[in-house]
Amino acid sequence: MAKLDVYNMEGAVTGSIELSDDIFGIEPNQDVLHRVVLNQLANRRQGTHSTKTRSEVRGGGKRPYRQKGTGRARHGSTRSAQYVGGGIIFGPKPRDYSYTLPKKVRRLAMKSALSGKVAASSMIVVDKLELSEIKTKTMVKLLEKLGADKSALLVTAARDEIVEKSTRNIANIKTALVNTINVYDILKYDKFVITEEAVRKVQEVYV
Repeated sequence: MAKLDVYNMEGAVTGSIELSDDIFGIEPNQDVLHRVVLNQLANRRQGTHSTKTRSEVRGGGKRPYRQKGTGRARHGSTRSAQYVGGGIIFGPKPRDYSYTLPKKVRRLAMKSALSGKVAASSMIVVDKLELSEIKTKTMVKLLEKLGADKSALLVTAARDEIVEKSTRNIANIKTALVNTINVYDILKYDKFVITEEAVRKVQEVYV
């Protein structure tokens, strides 16, 4: 089992924690990671885009000119696609982009993302994340001490409104609960800061 140092809120090492090799020590599967990230982005799409066909645009009820005798091509409506103000051919219509992936694929992607953070020395374990008051400046100093002030995902075992509100105005920093973390967010942020309690919960779920 791999071991990681556990830091306190002052950035000092206070101990260590053992990580399961089945979760934090596998060879990351890049193909699975790619598939899961695409799946998450697709599921987030609203799919509310819409264009009008020639039957939906206004006007065009009268022929622009007579059928024969003009020497021009025959036209029955000024709302055909080649006219300004005409309908759109094969344009986007409201649709559902979401789809599901097998559970084993999603689990492997999560393990691959976590293992990748450990391998890159980008996972930081803290004994706790607690603040006495809502203060963005205090959270910024805390992240600087941990070396995670540029881009980081903060993961806690239980919701802490003070931590959330102290973090929400800091650019490139996001908070998440251990039961809501996803592959996209883990890969998006440079540092993965997680509490010791949250690590144990991850190992309980994915073991």
